[in-house]
Amino acid sequence: MSSQIQGPGIFLAQFAGDGARFNSLASIAKWAGDLGYVGVQIPTWDGRLFDLKKAASSKGYCDEVKGVCAEAGVAVTELSSHLQGQLVAVHPAYDSQFDGFAPKEVHGNPKARQAWAVDQVKMAAKASRHMGLKASVSFTGALAFPYLYPWPQRPAGLVEEAFSELGRRWKPILDVYEDAGVDLGYEIHPGEDVFDGTTFEMFLDAVGGHRRCTINYDPSHFVLQQLDYLAFIDIYHERISAFHVKDAEFNPTGRQGVYSGYAGWKERAGRFRSLGDGQVDFGGIFSKLTQYGYDRWAVLEWECCIKSPEQGAAEGAPFIASHLIEVTGKAFDDFAGAKPDRKALRQVMGIE
Repeated sequence: MSSQIQGPGIFLAQFAGDGARFNSLASIAKWAGDLGYVGVQIPTWDGRLFDLKKAASSKGYCDEVKGVCAEAGVAVTELSSHLQGQLVAVHPAYDSQFDGFAPKEVHGNPKARQAWAVDQVKMAAKASRHMGLKASVSFTGALAFPYLYPWPQRPAGLVEEAFSELGRRWKPILDVYEDAGVDLGYEIHPGEDVFDGTTFEMFLDAVGGHRRCTINYDPSHFVLQQLDYLAFIDIYHERISAFHVKDAEFNPTGRQGVYSGYAGWKERAGRFRSLGDGQVDFGGIFSKLTQYGYDRWAVLEWECCIKSPEQGAAEGAPFIASHLIEVTGKAFDDFAGAKPDRKALRQVMGIE
């Protein structure tokens, strides 16, 4: 019997580079396949690996991409538009930093940058349809995040207006995903206005409960917030369309806690780690997702502050594979059962 959850997959964004093994889709897919991965999540902003504009307009090109991956022994799990999604909504405080996510011709022009980003995320929907994919993954962006901690007190209505505006910007994009038959899984992530369950519900309300508004589940961000990531699955499992397998740890001290005192990654109380090196209960996660019928991909996202990406990637495939659960077709006590007998059942209950 095959596993209900598909995998192991790997997100290529953190590994792509100018080196020969990592500067083309063919070479990086072969590298991933050789490590034991059977799926790759492709960052659509990296032209060395993928031409998003061409993919949105040409199914033939998408077939070529799938063929390149198949030759390496991997399938495409999802297309990622995280960086472009981030630019759908940017608070001015972050303008100069986020310009780096966009082409030079829109730098210094927030409206042009946003229009470019919206077009990019819409193209990811069309490309996903051409690839025959069920989901794509992204970020929501943020307008209210600089006001996360209410001091000075937030102006009345600021959060409500921020989410109303997010809804106005994302609803037409989600309609494109509906037309394409593709879910858009938002990564629930600090730095986005949608960073936990409460904010996801606010966003979902703002887009009218859109059925394509779903979740890219990543427990590492919940560990750093001290959120119950297993209960999150119980609450939101019907909306989970993608899964980033990433580990983390939270070790508060007498000097720092969740906010980590502006420390660098290695010195923070909350740190991202390679799989198995952190505190995430992946056994519990894979069990719950399987229990609720999640049948899509488990994709490694590597962001460890200590271990090298090469070692993290090499260890990630067997780690994920070891957590995949083959769904049983039996109950453990089937051997002791018998076909229902109404007369016998009534006798057991003492009914004449």
